[in-house]
Amino acid sequence: MRRINLKKVSVARSDRIRSINSQIVLNYIREKAPISRAEIAQETALQRSTVSLIVDQLKSRGLIDELEGESTGGRPPILLRLRTVGAVAIGIDLGTKDTTIAASDLAGRVLVREVIPTDPDSDVALGKIADCARSIIESRGGIEGIGISLPGLVDADQGVALFVPHFKWQNLPVAQYLESALRLPIKVENDANALALAELWFGRPEVHQIRDFIAVLVEEGLGTGVVFDGQVYHGVAGGAGEFGHMTIGTGAPTACASGSTECWEAFASERAALARYYSKLSNGQSDTPITFSELMERALNQEEGAIESLRETAYYLGLGISNLIKGLSPEAVIIGGEIAKVWPLIGAEVQNAAESNAICRGLPSASIISSTLGESPRLMGALSLVLAGKFASLAED
Repeated sequence: MRRINLKKVSVARSDRIRSINSQIVLNYIREKAPISRAEIAQETALQRSTVSLIVDQLKSRGLIDELEGESTGGRPPILLRLRTVGAVAIGIDLGTKDTTIAASDLAGRVLVREVIPTDPDSDVALGKIADCARSIIESRGGIEGIGISLPGLVDADQGVALFVPHFKWQNLPVAQYLESALRLPIKVENDANALALAELWFGRPEVHQIRDFIAVLVEEGLGTGVVFDGQVYHGVAGGAGEFGHMTIGTGAPTACASGSTECWEAFASERAALARYYSKLSNGQSDTPITFSELMERALNQEEGAIESLRETAYYLGLGISNLIKGLSPEAVIIGGEIAKVWPLIGAEVQNAAESNAICRGLPSASIISSTLGESPRLMGALSLVLAGKFASLAED
């Protein structure tokens, strides 16, 4: 039983109950559109008249549209879907090399996208982001909020980047700077936490029903986003989920962002896979450094050294996941990042490593699956920061 926070409690007055019902109906339309009023009433056990009243209110606010379904012999049914005309959110994926800035509609469909190099100087980087976002806002209109995902430790409540290892940024007031420049609400989040939120809202249909899962973001570094009871868990000052730096061995093929060769990131990141690949070459190095994308392409083209490097990395990825399962007992673990493209090559290795290091064979095993968010999981996470909050509060406005 969840303990009630008496400092934040609000009793369930009639207007609050109506608000909750409105959120339920709106989210059914979001997830299961096109859907009829009758189907919503059946799924939610709400009265048909209550559903019709809520639908009329959502229509009047421009949140949903009606369309005519196929007739089965009688009058065609009227179906409901989200109204997706126009941009409502901007997502900013600040990466170590490039920053992607995009606007989406209410359903998370990207309408416009810009990519700029990420400047290592924080003031310059934020200034360029503000300029690009301002251009999108002026050309599109209707933007209600901006979400930004960052590759580092973030205090999401304060909108502060506490530490971004790649650039050595510390205590950077990201939200304050961008709110001052753009005059819009700004939400800032760690990229792995943003990925977890995106999986919850836009990922596999089966994930929508899962209340406890872990998202593992494999990139140059390695991070995790933990979802408990359908909510991203942040811990004190956003410090939860830094499992990339848990110790799992010694003598990793590369160092993590903090310089250790003993933590999970040093064994299971993209950089670790590349280091393994270079060590397999005859001279121990590549004539021309390659990217992780190129390594995956070589593996998909059946180059043995590339396949071995990825599978060795997958073993350590599974080893770390086994520790997460032991400690947190999630229902699922979702692997995101570019590495999801080669899941058919590495999925079995990850699963086998996790199972062989399980503490008790009698406990239920978590499903380990790859992300289906495509090539921009962090961007979808940034957009989710705005859209998830909007769906949670729309019916209360």
